[in-house]
Amino acid sequence: MVTKNGQQPRNKQIIMLLSTIMEQNYFQYNKQCYKPENGIAMGSPLSGYLAEIYIQEIEETYVKHWIDSKEIIYYRRYVDDIFILYNQNKTNEQQIFNRINKIDKHLQTKINSEVDDKIQFLDLTMHKKKHNMTINIYRKPTKTDTTINYHSNHPPEQKMAAYRYHINRLNILPIHKEEKEKEWGNIEKMAINNGFPKDSIKKLTKKLEQKKNRNKG
Repeated sequence: MVTKNGQQPRNKQIIMLLSTIMEQNYFQYNKQCYKPENGIAMGSPLSGYLAEIYIQEIEETYVKHWIDSKEIIYYRRYVDDIFILYNQNKTNEQQIFNRINKIDKHLQTKINSEVDDKIQFLDLTMHKKKHNMTINIYRKPTKTDTTINYHSNHPPEQKMAAYRYHINRLNILPIHKEEKEKEWGNIEKMAINNGFPKDSIKKLTKKLEQKKNRNKG
C-alpha cells in the first residue's frame, strides 16, 4: 500500500528497516563469524527493544487471559524477572510453568518457588505471613560489594552513586528497624572496604535527608 504522496505507511517502513537489520545479525567468536538461527545477538542496540515488544505481545495474548480468569491474581515483570501470585484453587506453579514454556520453545523460563514462606525477587526478600507480607533487602551469596574506590580518579558524584542508591533504597523501603540497622551496617562495611572514610557516608546520608525535607516543603 502507498499513500497519496507516494510513500509507504510509517509502520511498513519500520518493519522493513527492522527486517533489514535482523538479516545483518552476525557476531564473532574465536575469529569465526556466526549468524544465529533464532533471536538477535546480545549487545545489539535493538535487542532490548525487540525483546520487550515480544514479551509484551505474549503478555497481551496469554497472560492477560490468565489474569482475567483469576488464575493469576498478581503479575509484575521487570525486564525478564517475573513475580506471580496465583489462585491455588484454579492452578498451580507447575501448570503455569508448563503453559508459559509451550508458547515458544526458544523462550524458556525457570521457577524460583518460595521456601519457608519466603521468596527473592530482584533485590528483595518477600516474607509471606498469615495476614500480610513483609519485605527485606536481599543480597546474593555471590555479591562482592565492590564499588568505585574512594582513591580512584573519578568524579566524586560517580564514586558516591552506588552509596546514594543504597541509602535511598534503605530510606524508601518499608522494612523493620532491625533490618534497617543491619543494612546500614552493610553499607558502612562496603564503604570502608572500598577506601571511603566513614564520615563521608554519614555526610551523604545527611545531604540526602536534607534534600528529602526540602522536597516535602
